[in-house]
Amino acid sequence: MADSGYTLTNLEDADDVLGERTGGRVQGRFLRPVLESRELGVSRFTFAPGFRSEVGHHHETQEEVYVVVGGSGRAKVGDDVMDLRQWDVLRVAPEAIRAFAAGPDGLDMVIVGGSRPPEGDGHMVTDWWTE
Repeated sequence: MADSGYTLTNLEDADDVLGERTGGRVQGRFLRPVLESRELGVSRFTFAPGFRSEVGHHHETQEEVYVVVGGSGRAKVGDDVMDLRQWDVLRVAPEAIRAFAAGPDGLDMVIVGGSRPPEGDGHMVTDWWTE
């Protein structure tokens, strides 16, 4: 099939690959494979009200941008903890460890990631945001 030069899809059509692993507290929908993009990945993460991830992650090469599209919460990036509100845009360098916590109305984010190896380059850091 010839490349048409574009891909149209819907974030709601992507399978939730995290809900079962998190007891329904976090939904994660990844569109990188569907988009067939050479450079970008787009995902949607929805955190249940009050949920905080103790697991952080970082990347080797992939820079990410997090756009808060609903709710509110907090982000921990390195040693900094910051409040997030709707329409905030947070850019995170690959090497910076990050994790998120939802406010009382939950936290809904669209994430755009840059180039990365086909097998991915994310590294999980357990017990990272425990205080």
